[in-house]
Amino acid sequence: WRDPEPKPSYDAVIVGGGGHGLATAYYLAKEHKLNNIAVVEKGWIGGGNTGRNTTIIRSNYLWDASAGLYDHALKIWENLSQELNYNVMFSQRGVMNLAHNQHDVRELKRRTHANRLNGIDCEWLDVDQVKKFCPIINCSPNIRYPIMGSTLQRRAGTARHDAVAWGYARGADAMGVDIIQNCEVTSINVNNGQVIGIETTKGSIKSKKIGVVAAGHSSVIANMVGIRLPLES
Repeated sequence: WRDPEPKPSYDAVIVGGGGHGLATAYYLAKEHKLNNIAVVEKGWIGGGNTGRNTTIIRSNYLWDASAGLYDHALKIWENLSQELNYNVMFSQRGVMNLAHNQHDVRELKRRTHANRLNGIDCEWLDVDQVKKFCPIINCSPNIRYPIMGSTLQRRAGTARHDAVAWGYARGADAMGVDIIQNCEVTSINVNNGQVIGIETTKGSIKSKKIGVVAAGHSSVIANMVGIRLPLES
């Protein structure tokens, strides 16, 4: 991707050059034909939360809304390397959540039943099935945290987090999105209650649409216009 200097103005500016910020730019350009967009990142792309996570991708969450959102995302992941023409190293090797006490067993079985009601694949494994699926696990009853069972989502897996950022960056750039690294937002300009742009370490950028996709730092950015988010940095 290119390494452009910021233009004086854009139709939209996205603050945060991680996986979510870059994906936002990519889909705005692809699905909505908006390519006069800038992604501004105070460091390097993928250098924030995108580079510090478990890399686990699954959709077997308890609550209906969460499960629906994550299952939609999981379906995107299944074709993402082909979509971006970039190998994000998504490996559907399955994800297990182990139960170590009766509370875990009840909670994980509850989640399994909730997932099935939502049409999401999730299985409950007893100890013998856990050992069969993953032979290296120590299923002895005499260890400190004995295994009493597990959930299993076979479609789940892991991906290479920085490859995701690189793939979305390359795809967005190809559609004309400017990805501007080492460009920290220092303030948001407002006139008569309307956002009109941002001030950055690379100068002023005009835009009436600012998307804040900066993980925990989103609360710091939002506070620049007096908005308090339920997030802490």
